[in-house]
Amino acid sequence: MLVAGAASIARNLGVSPLIIGLTIVSLGTSAPEILVSLTASLSNAGPLAIGNAIGSNIANIALVLGVTALVAPLMIDEQCLKREIPVLLLATVGVGVLILDDVLSVQDGCLMLAAATLIIAFLAFSQLGSAEQAAESSDEPMPELPPLRAWSTFLFGLLILILSSKLLVWGAVIVAEELGISELIIGLTVVAVGTSLPELAASIASALRGHAEIAFGNIIGSNLFNLLAVMAIPGIVGGQVLDPEAISRDYASMAALTFFLALAIFVSAKRGKSAPKRAYIGRIMGTVLVSSYALYYYFLLST
Repeated sequence: MLVAGAASIARNLGVSPLIIGLTIVSLGTSAPEILVSLTASLSNAGPLAIGNAIGSNIANIALVLGVTALVAPLMIDEQCLKREIPVLLLATVGVGVLILDDVLSVQDGCLMLAAATLIIAFLAFSQLGSAEQAAESSDEPMPELPPLRAWSTFLFGLLILILSSKLLVWGAVIVAEELGISELIIGLTVVAVGTSLPELAASIASALRGHAEIAFGNIIGSNLFNLLAVMAIPGIVGGQVLDPEAISRDYASMAALTFFLALAIFVSAKRGKSAPKRAYIGRIMGTVLVSSYALYYYFLLST
């Protein structure tokens, strides 16, 4: 319902499906991360909030994108190669530089949130009016719902996703705390996977409906939100001293996955013979991503 509503909204507003994935869908499916991060920060559980942001990005790339590619291989268009992926790489490097001192300060948080606003605005405005071109290149006609029905369908689907993921996280965190696991590990594992379920559901549904742009745009947009908005919350609330392992182990793993994905996509596009250039994320890449997620979990829980 969320994807059908989002695709109809894209058509009604004259905005490309990719931008709907980058903004409305990614912001909506990032709502659990935002809620958990804010609640944790206000409850003096900053490490959980940091783990949630980093772990969700790792899950989005290795688990969500990997499983989506296994279910329905994705084609990435040339515009995304030139714009959205470089922006994500820049944000990854920028946030890494800010937290190298093991402190997420109020100033860092404000800078990250300002960058999030500017980047999302840039990505949205840069593709205004491209809906007609996107519709022509789509493998499947986009659903046409009247504006009121499109928005009500989208919001109802979003509400179901948020409530179900919130219930899952609430129960899982209690279980993890009873086992005596650290807040950082809880955030990186139980909470990150729980709050990434909306991204997984939305991306698979988009791919199966033939809207690969929404699926990939949702993942890129969600990672940008997590890096620049969700992770900024503990800093804005009052600053947060970071666990050194959160940077050397977890942020480094997230950055490595991000750059590996970008490299694989650019190599795939270079090998393509069609014009415009398009990259292919198939089941082999999906297997590699899901396997890397399993290896990360093994390394995380064995140290």
